[in-house]
Amino acid sequence: MTGNALHRFLIDPAAFSPDAVALTDAPTGVTTTRHELLEEARDVARLLLKQGVVAEQRILICSLDTRAFLAWFWGAMWVGAIPVPVSTMLTAKDYRFLLEDSRAVALIYSHAFEQVMETASTDQPYLKWSRIDDDVPDLVAEIDLGSPFLAVDDDIAFWLYTSGTTGFPKGAMHRHVDLGFCTDVYAKAVLGMDSDDVIYSVAKLFFAYGLGNAGYFPAGTGAQSVLNPGRPIPEEISEHVLTYRPTVFFGVPTSFGQLLSSQIPDDTFESVRIAVSAGEPLPPDIQQRFRERFGVEILDGLGTTELAHIAISNRPGFSVPGTSGTVVEGYEVSLRDESGLEVQDGEPGKLYIKGESVMVGYWNRTERTRQALEGAFLATGDTYVHNLDGTYTCLGRSDDMLKVGGIWVSPTEVESCILELAEISQVAVVGAKDREGLVKPKAYLVLETPLDETDVEALVKEHVKERLAPFKYPRWIEVVEELPQTATGKIKRYLLRS
Repeated sequence: MTGNALHRFLIDPAAFSPDAVALTDAPTGVTTTRHELLEEARDVARLLLKQGVVAEQRILICSLDTRAFLAWFWGAMWVGAIPVPVSTMLTAKDYRFLLEDSRAVALIYSHAFEQVMETASTDQPYLKWSRIDDDVPDLVAEIDLGSPFLAVDDDIAFWLYTSGTTGFPKGAMHRHVDLGFCTDVYAKAVLGMDSDDVIYSVAKLFFAYGLGNAGYFPAGTGAQSVLNPGRPIPEEISEHVLTYRPTVFFGVPTSFGQLLSSQIPDDTFESVRIAVSAGEPLPPDIQQRFRERFGVEILDGLGTTELAHIAISNRPGFSVPGTSGTVVEGYEVSLRDESGLEVQDGEPGKLYIKGESVMVGYWNRTERTRQALEGAFLATGDTYVHNLDGTYTCLGRSDDMLKVGGIWVSPTEVESCILELAEISQVAVVGAKDREGLVKPKAYLVLETPLDETDVEALVKEHVKERLAPFKYPRWIEVVEELPQTATGKIKRYLLRS
């Protein structure tokens, strides 16, 4: 359907089934119907008009996972403004950068962030006003709203900032058509989502994966979403899942590992028909142990902020551990060498993806946009290999790959091997230089159980040497309390390298 995505994801669902539950707040059990969400979005749109907001101006949204988030997201889009959801886990300095970079005229935030936002919003040259997300005065009802902004497929609908794994985040611009495309080719065609489904996403609404999972996927398929505004603590996740009985569960490798390390009941996920993982490659050991303990298959997949959602995915009933699965219909994949030539099956290559949901570009980042987009293809920055069974295996970020003794080493492969050890909770492998200035693997570990560091070093090195080629074992082991992560759970390897 052409035009504003609001028709498919907000207006039409409310007209078709106004009393159907769209959202449930997990901590309280309070529900929001599709008609109620529509009315809240309309109130937001009226307020924006009252404040003089016009088409294409940016509205920065820093909100917890509540109905207010979605009301502001859709309400901004109603008047042709561009909602820009951002992480709720940043500092005042980060928010200052995002406000300045996006040139947002309005800042919307949850009450919990009032103090940090007061600091971040001081002396902002473009910002005209700010407001707590659930504060929409009744007086806006008197404003004549009219029809939604007359958008077409190619109009920009929203921005999402990259998580900044390699430095400053960049604003990826997405069109109205992207939401419907991702819903059709993944939520419906791969996951089979429909009105019988209840969705629970550990990944938050503020980034691409979570926005699809709990935001527009349920709206576009008739499913309902259970929102958790709090932190993804295993015990609370278990309580929510046992209470609201979701059928589709979205997580990231870190959260699945934390759930396995917790003491939650083994029947927690009894209602779940399928689980999905994205963000980083899912270690095969976590996938296997999760299925053995909880009886649920995890579908690992590859998506990026620039793609809006998942473009390579395993399929229900046919998941291949250690792979991202096969290409989602509607996308095209190319693996290329340093010269830009296609590599043979079994050879590592840089991953390029073509599809309708590829971003328009990065806001005000011409050089980075040219580097990321080659014709209709997006250079994802990942190194992959195409297997003989048709699946794709991630070898890591292209700039994370290590060349040891002239041979490429995948940090992901080494990390997956180390995670087979029950004593290890998390691991990140990066390159470090030895005395001769040659690059070798170094492993940073978070322990599951207390151990002497000397014992850990011997255990890990011996384990990797037994299972992988000798040159792949980590020469150095460092035990840390936690690994530096982005808000989406990705390891900030550049910090470890530095």
